[in-house]
Amino acid sequence: MSAATARGGRRRGGEEASHADERWLLTYSDMITLLMALFIVMWAISSVNISKFDQLKASLKSAFSGKVLPDNTSILSGQTAPFDQNGTPVQMINPAVQQPIFSMKSISSSISQAAAHQDSENLKHIQQQVERYAQQHGFADQVHTTINERGLVVRLLTDKVLFSSGSAVLQQQGLPLLGEISHLLTRADIVNPVRVEGNTDDVPIHSAVYPSNWELSTARADAVLEFLLGQHVSPKRLSVAGYGEQNPIASNETSEGRSENRRVDLVILRRSFNTSS
Repeated sequence: MSAATARGGRRRGGEEASHADERWLLTYSDMITLLMALFIVMWAISSVNISKFDQLKASLKSAFSGKVLPDNTSILSGQTAPFDQNGTPVQMINPAVQQPIFSMKSISSSISQAAAHQDSENLKHIQQQVERYAQQHGFADQVHTTINERGLVVRLLTDKVLFSSGSAVLQQQGLPLLGEISHLLTRADIVNPVRVEGNTDDVPIHSAVYPSNWELSTARADAVLEFLLGQHVSPKRLSVAGYGEQNPIASNETSEGRSENRRVDLVILRRSFNTSS
């Protein structure tokens, strides 16, 4: 090998070694390029609309400070403030001042009032029918009707109508009147409870059958109740009471007063009336 060749070989080898040491620049430039691309992408996805961001920030500040909702209420108290398409808060109506048009309480009250009105109408109808029948059949002086807080009271004087003196056996002349009342009570729309109450005057009675007026008044009420049962008035609607001379409606000092006290009251109770009273 000549000296020139040896020198040339060494020169080429030295150049190749020198270029080999500069290859790291390629890797470095690639890395720089990738980093630049990464920063551009990150900047792109983090770009925001500054004006809308400022609006949102102001809206949230107002909402949490209690200026959006009325009466100084705020989202922190459990209420929310909606925003429109532009991000502007919308004024809300305080739900505390809104009352429902209908509620269960108002509906129940309306139903109760309607039922009470219908009940009163039914009682008035029965009263008119009984009075008309009594007028037409000669019982006007022995039958009296009133409507009070308990309901309709049909007062039947016992003398010459229902019972003879000291007896609890129904007389024939009173049966048509009781039949008419029974017919009215068995109408489909009449479901009111009925209380049969016997009363006497204060003249003492001492007989083998009725030792006192208590027994006589109760026996007379029982007799009327048995008649109503025979006319198909529901037994679930019926009750009976005997008051003797303890519940007078007139003075027992006169014969006329005692005659009024000897009676049987048919009380068609209001459906809302407490029967235990």
